[in-house]
Amino acid sequence: MGNQMDSRARRLITLIAATLTVAACSEKTTSLADYISSICAAPFRSSSAEEAPFLSDNISAMTRMMIDMGIRPSGDVDIDFVAMMAPHHQGAIDMATAELRYGRNERLRRMAQEIIVTQQQEIAAMRLAVGATLPPSVPSPTQVSAQTFSDTR
Repeated sequence: MGNQMDSRARRLITLIAATLTVAACSEKTTSLADYISSICAAPFRSSSAEEAPFLSDNISAMTRMMIDMGIRPSGDVDIDFVAMMAPHHQGAIDMATAELRYGRNERLRRMAQEIIVTQQQEIAAMRLAVGATLPPSVPSPTQVSAQTFSDTR
């Protein structure tokens, strides 16, 4: 009897704690985009003016990724997995594109190109695995034009 009571008490305490946590988090009404952007941007506030465009692109990529990963469950684990992983991979593509745009280290730029290609392939493979149609093909952003490159210097 005592064991059963302890178990019920623990469940009740857990339920109360969860309810209070949700209530505390819900008091300030902020959009998800604003909340995520503020979390991502906070460490970058002291960055140099030269690095600011790169960081801005990355903050945008992370914000978009986090928002797009917030799905409404479909009832199918596989479809939900792809729905969350595709924006996650797209976030990596967007961050790698920023490296190509602003980075100077040739080894990292080559890695960024590889990231873009492999993440695009994985997005396509996941979508095909669940029978989803693929979006129209677009050129891979693995090369940044000379004009774009000179604009960032």
